[in-house]
Amino acid sequence: MNDQKASFAGQGLPDCPPDLTGLREQVTAFVRERVMPCEPVLDAGGPDARATMARLRGEARAAGLWALPLPVELGGQGLPLTRYAHLAEAEGASDHGPAALGSAPLLDVLMLARHGTPAVRDAFLKRVTAGELRTCYAMTEPDTPGTDPALTATRAVAGADGRWTLHGRKWFTTGAADADLVTVLARTEDDAPASRALSLLLVPTSAPGFRVVRELPVLGAGGQWEIELDGVTVPADHLVGERGRALSIAGERLRLGRVLRCLRWLGQATRAYRLMCERARTRTQAGGPLADRQLVQQFVFDSLLAIRSTRPLVHEAVARLESGQDARVETGLAKVAAARMLQQVTDAAIQVHGAAGLGPDTPLPALFRAGRAARLLDGPDELHVSAVARHVLRPA
Repeated sequence: MNDQKASFAGQGLPDCPPDLTGLREQVTAFVRERVMPCEPVLDAGGPDARATMARLRGEARAAGLWALPLPVELGGQGLPLTRYAHLAEAEGASDHGPAALGSAPLLDVLMLARHGTPAVRDAFLKRVTAGELRTCYAMTEPDTPGTDPALTATRAVAGADGRWTLHGRKWFTTGAADADLVTVLARTEDDAPASRALSLLLVPTSAPGFRVVRELPVLGAGGQWEIELDGVTVPADHLVGERGRALSIAGERLRLGRVLRCLRWLGQATRAYRLMCERARTRTQAGGPLADRQLVQQFVFDSLLAIRSTRPLVHEAVARLESGQDARVETGLAKVAAARMLQQVTDAAIQVHGAAGLGPDTPLPALFRAGRAARLLDGPDELHVSAVARHVLRPA
C-alpha cells in the first residue's frame, strides 16, 4: 500500500514509558512494513491469505513481538493493559495487525482463563495463545436485537449425561469460517430472570450440527458470518463460567473489548491522518500545493483535534479498567468518541484525496468502512449515549 512511508508527524501519541519506546517502534515498523503490504491478499481470504498470515505470524515470533498482552504462563509476554495500550494503536493501524502479532485472541484467552473449566483451560488455552487454534464469539442473532441479549433465542439443553445440546443461529460472528472454537451465548433457563437465564458454552466448529450458513459482507467487505447450531452437543465441562451467569461474563468481556477497539480505531485514524497530510503536501494544483488551501488546512486541523481529543478518553478508560474501578462512563465516552473520530478523519482524508480516495490504491475506503461500522459495533452509539446520560443524571 502507498502509505508505508507516510509521515509520522503530528500523531500526538501519549507519553510512552521509556522502556516501551523501542518496542512501540518495532511494532509500528512491523505493521507498516510487513503487514500493510499484504492487506490485499489478507482481505481477499482463502488459502493465500492463510499462508500469508502464517508467514507473518512466524516473522512476529522471530522478531519477539508475538502475543504481547497475553499471559506469560500461556506463552504470551504478559504486558498489562495500561502498558499494552501504548502498542495497541500501532498494532491496530491495520485490521490484520492484531492477528499477525498474536494479540487478536486476547478477549477469548482472558475469558477462558478466568471462567473456563480446568479441562478447557488445559486442552485449549496454550494452543490458542500459540496461534494453533482460532477462536470467535457468537452473541447476536438474526431475529433478535443485539442491544438486548436477554432476548436471545438460541437454546442449550443439558441432557441426563450432562452434555449440552444447542439449537439456534448467530450472525455477525467475526472469523467464524476459519475458527476452531466458538463461544456461544445461549438460553439455558426457562423460568429465571434475564440475569440468570443465559449461559456461555464453548463449541468446537468441527462438532456435528455446526454449519457456516453464509458470509455477511459489511459494506462490501468480508469477515463476518452467520452460523447455525443444529443439535450440536458439547461436554458438560465446556460450560464457561457458572450456569445462568453469562451476562456478567459478557459484560466483563465487552468492556475490555470496547477499549481495545478504541485503541485500534485510534491507530487507523492516525493512519488516515498521515495519508491526508502527505497528500496535502505533495498534491499540487495550479495555485500550488493543497496544503496551502484553507479548506484543506481545516480538514487537517479538525482531524488532529479529533484524534488528540479522543486519545485521553480512551486511555482514561484503560486506566480505570486496569485498576478495577467502575469504567462504565469512561468506556461509553471513549467508544462513542473513537467511533465518530474514525469516521470523521477517514472522511476528511478521502475528501483531500479526491477521486483517488475512493479507489483501490489507498486503504482509505477500508478505513472509512471501519469507521462507519464502528458506530454499531459493540453496541450502537445511541446505546452508549443513553447509558452514560442515565448514569450521570441519577440523583446524587
